[in-house]
Amino acid sequence: MPKRQFSHLAAHYPATLRLGLPLLLAQLGQIVLGFADSTMIGHYGLSELAASSFCINLFNLPIILSMGYGYGLTPLVAGAYSRCDYRAAGTLLRRGLYSNTIVGLGLTAIMGVLYFGLGSLGQPAELLPLIRGYYLTLLGSLLFVSVGNTLKQFTDALGRTSIGMWVMLGGNALNIAGNYLLIYGKFGLPELGLLGAGLATLGSRILMAVALGLVLLMGRRFRRFAVGFWRYASTHTQRAEIRRMGAYVGAQLGLETAMFSLSVVFVGWLGPVALAAHHIAITAQTLGFMTYYGMGAASSIRVSQYWGKGQIRSAARAAHSGAHIILVLALGMSTLMYLLRYPVCHLFTTDASTVALASLIMLIGIAYQPADGLQVAYSNALRGIGKPRPLAAFATLGYCVVGLPLAYVLGIALGMGLVGIWIAFLLGLATSGIGYALRFYHATRMPTRANGGLAG
Repeated sequence: MPKRQFSHLAAHYPATLRLGLPLLLAQLGQIVLGFADSTMIGHYGLSELAASSFCINLFNLPIILSMGYGYGLTPLVAGAYSRCDYRAAGTLLRRGLYSNTIVGLGLTAIMGVLYFGLGSLGQPAELLPLIRGYYLTLLGSLLFVSVGNTLKQFTDALGRTSIGMWVMLGGNALNIAGNYLLIYGKFGLPELGLLGAGLATLGSRILMAVALGLVLLMGRRFRRFAVGFWRYASTHTQRAEIRRMGAYVGAQLGLETAMFSLSVVFVGWLGPVALAAHHIAITAQTLGFMTYYGMGAASSIRVSQYWGKGQIRSAARAAHSGAHIILVLALGMSTLMYLLRYPVCHLFTTDASTVALASLIMLIGIAYQPADGLQVAYSNALRGIGKPRPLAAFATLGYCVVGLPLAYVLGIALGMGLVGIWIAFLLGLATSGIGYALRFYHATRMPTRANGGLAG
């Protein structure tokens, strides 16, 4: 890389890190919460842990779809804010809340219908009472996930990422405290077991949405957006942009999640050792993904702010500098996975065959991490410049055409087992990531067409 070009990119690194570190910490907080949830429920009972795992897997896709739809709001608000169009930013928030509330209610209705078919999903009869109670608490929280995420995306788009971080970390702490009190029945409270964990999750999600709403209502620095929020209706263009961005971003994240979720069926055919090893590897890889996504979201905000002001070259540099940071993190994660693969596996199990298989899969993670980082970096960059259509297109190619079919072909048809399935994941992520990067490069190399409002 020429020295002058590197100096232009290096100027963006500190700003991306300042914006991204709170997002990264908030993501890590979610990982800690998931670990604490599993540990506390597991210590209460194995049946409760199995029931919670089943419900959480069912709700992963609607939550990802809901949050993905909300992510579409961020570049639109960031672009308006960069132009000092505070009225438009406020109007976008109101319309975003309306749209995401509808999405949240729709997903709640779909999952509500599924509730009545839980008995037909082949789960052990003794788990069904536990599943039904926990399922209802997660069902009740879906709308608050959607609303809270919308409010967080608004504050993130303004560059106030620390607000969402503190609210999420506070909510996570309350969730863990609620788990302790309600699962085990401490300080005179009833011992509710798994239902108590569900109520703690529901309560924390409600409180996080309320807290973000109060920050926006009462904070002096947000008063400039009140006129647009309360007094002006959104335009047809704004409504169309929110729907377009939300639908494509939601589809991209949904397709990625679907590849991993549906592949579990193939893993199940390989037996309990493969399932256990897959769970260990997925848990380790998720730590990397959540880390990258925090930085990717920061990059998306900075890209959209430059793009909104018509500074295409700066938008490109912001995206590429964000990708550099993410790839450095990915290389660090790959190194840790290589060095710590055996100790990490032993945290989950002492079974020798499971440890051997899981540690082998984590070696594939050495290449998996940069591929995951690449797709996170440039999917967020495309979101930042308002080009969401390639997200769905390349996600379909990478996850539905390459990843999922290859998981069956390599893992089952060719007998490569879990190793083949994870090689398919790697190839699917790499395909999508390369597609995103090439499309972003094309858009930012052609400024006239890029400003011309191409849909994809």
